[in-house]
Amino acid sequence: MSTNQRFASVWDAIENTPQEAASMRARSELMMHLAEAIRAQAMTQAQAAELFGVTQPRISDLVRGKINLFSLDTLIDMAATAGMAPVVKVNAPKGHAGAARALPLRTHQ
Repeated sequence: MSTNQRFASVWDAIENTPQEAASMRARSELMMHLAEAIRAQAMTQAQAAELFGVTQPRISDLVRGKINLFSLDTLIDMAATAGMAPVVKVNAPKGHAGAARALPLRTHQ
């Protein structure tokens, strides 16, 4: 007997933890936007590599979607270099009016 589960994204279905799924969602979205920007500007991989200060094989990895080879920080830096305005959006957990209620904040004294 099979049960039909529904997931918000493919990453929720295949990753082991919500944290891993969130990271993969953010990285995949950034990679898609970066690859599209490279295509839209008709840049060669060599030109894109020069713009981003990386090697051409690194751009090849990007456009081929090799997500595990890129950190979120690297992709945000690349997006900013490309003139994009990457934004981190945080939603409060369901049932909570705000994130401050969900996670108590510690102050250092």
